[in-house]
Amino acid sequence: MSIDPQQPFLRTLAPLLRGLEKQLRTWLDGRRLYPVTMVQRAEIEGLADDLKRKADALDVDRPLLVVMLMGGTGVGKSTLMNALAGASVAQASFTRPTTRDPVVYFHNTVKPDRLDPALRLCRFAQHDREPLVQKVIVDTPDVDSNDLANRDKLKELLPVADVVLYVGSQEKYHDQLGWELFKEQRQRRAFAFVLNKWDRCVDAEKGLRPDADLLRDLKAEGFENPRLFRTTAQLWVDAERNGEAVPKGLPDGEQFRELRDWLEAGLTRLEIEAVKARGVGQLIAQAEAVIESVKPPDLSPQAAKVRTAWEAVLADEAAAQADVLISTLEPYQQEVEHHFSVRGQQNFWGLTAGYLRATTKMKYLGSTLRDKLPGVPRLGSKVETPDDWNLTEFVQNCSRTAGERVLTQRLSALANRLLVEADQKGFPLPLLSDRTTDTTKLDWEQRFTRGLIESLTEVENEVTHPVGWRKWVRGGLTLFANALPPVVLLGSIALVLYQLFVNTEPPSLAMMLLPVYATLATLVFVHVLIMVFLPVRWASIREQFRGRLQTKLEDELTRAYLPIPDEVAAAVREEKRQAEGLAKETRQVAEWVDEREQAAHVAELYGK
Repeated sequence: MSIDPQQPFLRTLAPLLRGLEKQLRTWLDGRRLYPVTMVQRAEIEGLADDLKRKADALDVDRPLLVVMLMGGTGVGKSTLMNALAGASVAQASFTRPTTRDPVVYFHNTVKPDRLDPALRLCRFAQHDREPLVQKVIVDTPDVDSNDLANRDKLKELLPVADVVLYVGSQEKYHDQLGWELFKEQRQRRAFAFVLNKWDRCVDAEKGLRPDADLLRDLKAEGFENPRLFRTTAQLWVDAERNGEAVPKGLPDGEQFRELRDWLEAGLTRLEIEAVKARGVGQLIAQAEAVIESVKPPDLSPQAAKVRTAWEAVLADEAAAQADVLISTLEPYQQEVEHHFSVRGQQNFWGLTAGYLRATTKMKYLGSTLRDKLPGVPRLGSKVETPDDWNLTEFVQNCSRTAGERVLTQRLSALANRLLVEADQKGFPLPLLSDRTTDTTKLDWEQRFTRGLIESLTEVENEVTHPVGWRKWVRGGLTLFANALPPVVLLGSIALVLYQLFVNTEPPSLAMMLLPVYATLATLVFVHVLIMVFLPVRWASIREQFRGRLQTKLEDELTRAYLPIPDEVAAAVREEKRQAEGLAKETRQVAEWVDEREQAAHVAELYGK
């Protein structure tokens, strides 16, 4: 991005800062899964307030550059101030009385209410010098003053400064108090340096010259090419008093004129806006750093590990819950066998069907399923048959019984097991805790009921309608069992009739009962074959039923719990993407500000 010196930089920067401030607040107030600590929230809110305040301050046509003189006692700050003003501003031209020493020197077109509130408490000295129309020069109390109130006043004024002129002399250019304050402020303010009373420095006979010593120390503090002006302010004050344009006897290398020219013409609007933006750049950089610090991590690797661990836990839990549900059916195994037997007998007809129904009813005569199940209406002394079953109600009661006994507690324990596994895999527990706990509160009784019904139905279909070779065995045996008893009955009747009509011999009682005996014997034989080749036993039914039930329970648990880590990780990734987008926009503004600073060549005023 190229820099146009005529571009109203600060007027463009102000809405950018307001936009950043709005985005920061919107992002901070939005709902998020990954937490922001109270300290981080307070820091972001403070940055948003600073951005708004800075935007309001910069939204002006002609910003004011505050140049503040800072130095120790006796270095000639006030003399330098008078030399720059071309008059004794410390003793005249005050627009209002005050009891404080700081003097604010500014153009008479600038209204005092445009000054920072801290400057309004100082003494005013106004002028009409056009080159300084956008500059405010402030003479401050001595940094090493014995009056602590003066030191406090200086510290109150320093935050207002855009450029600090650090004034020293050959005796006091590196005093401890001033240097410590400089080191504290050097990253926040632009610094230029004045070595006053230069005439005494050039006369030094021994050791390193003060300017060389100061430059060495400044380089150690990160100033590669500091602006250092060597001045003899008293000579210029005397010359002004005597009406001389240039003082007589200026020492070699004296640079007061260069200092004055730099303040008047060197600090153009481009430089002023760049200096003003320097603090903005640091504020934006700080905002970017804070955003980066609260940016959520990518939890996808942890989510994959948690998913693998949860699969094993859920498989174990499904097996345990299947055992619990199966145990609730154990007291009713006769009823289950009865039910399956009747369903299996539906393909038989005729004599075989009647015989099987009778023997089955006799076998399960003691079955009283509804009397054993709570909440199911009793029907007097009627023997319950599978046709009387309400399968859904039966299974619901089993599920309710299992839930009251064990499953509710197991589900609570399951949530804790899952969270422990997630914690061991490095997944932040607060992100999973609520989702996992809420999943435990779902209507699991209904899911268990559905799983039981589906499993019973599938096992029933498998038993009564087998596939493969079992289908052919069952079909052949059914055909044989349906056909043989009628054939035997008709054959035995034919034999009795033959004896009676053909042989004309009256049949004996045994002969007369032959159709009954033969048919009954055939039915018993067929029954034995059915029991051998088409057995209906709880032990075999139980294993089939348990296997299918475990699979369905595992599917239910997997559908409910397993997506949670991935969904949480996806939500956190989206929050991370939003934070990265905000940080990117913040970085673009910072780069734009930095480009302006580089174009204005003010980087030398700041230490690294």
